[in-house]
Amino acid sequence: MKITIIGAGPGDPDLITVKGLKLLQEADVVLFADSLVSAELIERAKPEAEIIKTAGMHLEEMVEVMVERVQEGKKVVRVHTGDPSVYGAIMEQIALLNKQDVKVEIIPGVSSVFASAAALGAELTIPELTQTVILTRAEGRTPVPEAEKLRDLAKHNCTVALFLSATLTKKIVKEFLAAGWSKDTPVGVVYKATWPDQKVVRSTLESLDEDMRVNGIRKQAMILAGWALDSNIHDKDFKSKLYDKEFTHGFRKGVKQ
Repeated sequence: MKITIIGAGPGDPDLITVKGLKLLQEADVVLFADSLVSAELIERAKPEAEIIKTAGMHLEEMVEVMVERVQEGKKVVRVHTGDPSVYGAIMEQIALLNKQDVKVEIIPGVSSVFASAAALGAELTIPELTQTVILTRAEGRTPVPEAEKLRDLAKHNCTVALFLSATLTKKIVKEFLAAGWSKDTPVGVVYKATWPDQKVVRSTLESLDEDMRVNGIRKQAMILAGWALDSNIHDKDFKSKLYDKEFTHGFRKGVKQ
């Protein structure tokens, strides 16, 4: 017995993978997080498929439904927003399903962090500026491990992507400044990346909280911070070795000036 967890992507129904869409269209039962996953995507399931909304269900209810349908011999898929492996809350589902001898296949999806970078026209890893991206969230009702406090992570001075943090901007700014970041550090905020009502806001640490307030952004937003988000980055002389004509690699011999 097996169920499949599918990453739906960030919002645009065309950003699901080919494999994910194929499995969605073959499914007899589709469970989806209706508060986050596009209904337009779910409409691509076959007409006779049973569609189950899960936003109002708790963990045990969802797992019970999945197990019941699988035991009836049906193909069951569970559709998650973005990529299931990042803040997807799949571990606890898998643990309970495995106890019922139900195996789980995971189909990756386009994460909102990369959809947001695309909306900003940004590369998150700039040669000689930053080669690291930290995916994290600000500490709210759910605590973070002691070694992963935002202030400590920010000390790496790399690009930081903040999930689930739109209501905690004052805390975010305080932690970054305490880590030594300058007030003019570029920040990009993308509300509902790839959805029809997507909103892109370019800001700085100093102005972040006010810019988000003015734009009414308090949920479903990705916050990207660091100098890779500099709107003038294209005018600066940061270039990779990959396309440098003097650089030799396995597929091309470098040519000296």
